[in-house]
Amino acid sequence: MTAGSQFMGGFRDAPIDAAHAFRAAMTVMARPGEIRQLVGATPPTPLSVAAGTLLLTLCDPDTGVHLAGEFDTLQVREWLTFHTGAPIVKAPKADFAIGRWKDLMPLIEFRIGTPEYPDRSATVIVETPGLLPRGALLRGPGIKDTARLSLPDVPALQANARLYPLGCDFFFTCGDTIAALPRSTQIEAET
Repeated sequence: MTAGSQFMGGFRDAPIDAAHAFRAAMTVMARPGEIRQLVGATPPTPLSVAAGTLLLTLCDPDTGVHLAGEFDTLQVREWLTFHTGAPIVKAPKADFAIGRWKDLMPLIEFRIGTPEYPDRSATVIVETPGLLPRGALLRGPGIKDTARLSLPDVPALQANARLYPLGCDFFFTCGDTIAALPRSTQIEAET
């Protein structure tokens, strides 16, 4: 990343691009297992287009972001701070976290909400090598019968779902695609 490049890569038409991105993000969260395209930003590596677009859409100066593993770079920090104003924080203070699955472990570091305020939990964005409509079987709100989604660690995600109404919500990104797994979704391992 060159000097001044943290100013580049944001939305070209912020109101319209953000509205489209927000709709795509909320659609996948409402329909667990559905995979959609999410574009609009050109973030620095190692952020994917979908992850960068999601961060620009959901983050602001009041949302702390945790950058895990290889995502905690000066270029990503400067880009995210310039475009959103979001402070970079440690895992226990994060409203959002981004990283590869192994770098986001253990999940117990992230807030899961409280009985009075279950919405005060972290949303975890997991960069994956691929998103496929196969693998774990999903049931629950937003799913007509069942859905399938390739997930990185079914037992850990099942443990998170057992915390419902507490627990983390997840977005999975790869390239320009996104899927989501809200904490209310029940997960069965691939048979």
